[in-house]
Amino acid sequence: MDLRAAAYPIIALALGASEAGNTEDARAIAAMDTAYQAAVERNDAGAMAEILHEDMILVVGAGTVFTREDLLQSARTREFIYEHQVEDEGTQTVRLFGPDTAIVTARLWLKGTRNGHAFDRRLWFSDTYVRTPQGWRYAFGQASLALPAD
Repeated sequence: MDLRAAAYPIIALALGASEAGNTEDARAIAAMDTAYQAAVERNDAGAMAEILHEDMILVVGAGTVFTREDLLQSARTREFIYEHQVEDEGTQTVRLFGPDTAIVTARLWLKGTRNGHAFDRRLWFSDTYVRTPQGWRYAFGQASLALPAD
């Protein structure tokens, strides 16, 4: 018996299972990132904490670095009051890199006030998720400067 020929169905089955797992992971991560944006919009520090990795950092376009605790504290104090903190429809892409890393890229619409000053802008972001024993967690984010108005 030719073992290579006998192995083909097993390899095909394994690849099929892997692709199904990738699709399931991509859907879960997409939903988690959308849920994270909604939690930020509501200033829901509890929901944010469930998604954020304990070593999470965010680097924004101006170069400022925010830690997980900075983001949670901002939500707790309602530093930002959002009318919109939402990914623009159809812009979200999830890319998986191996079994334990994924990057979500999307265009984000931010509208609201910060310390009484209104803002309304769009930007691009990339959010990196890693698989942990507790499930997928948002570990690193990078956001662009505000995009030019249309």
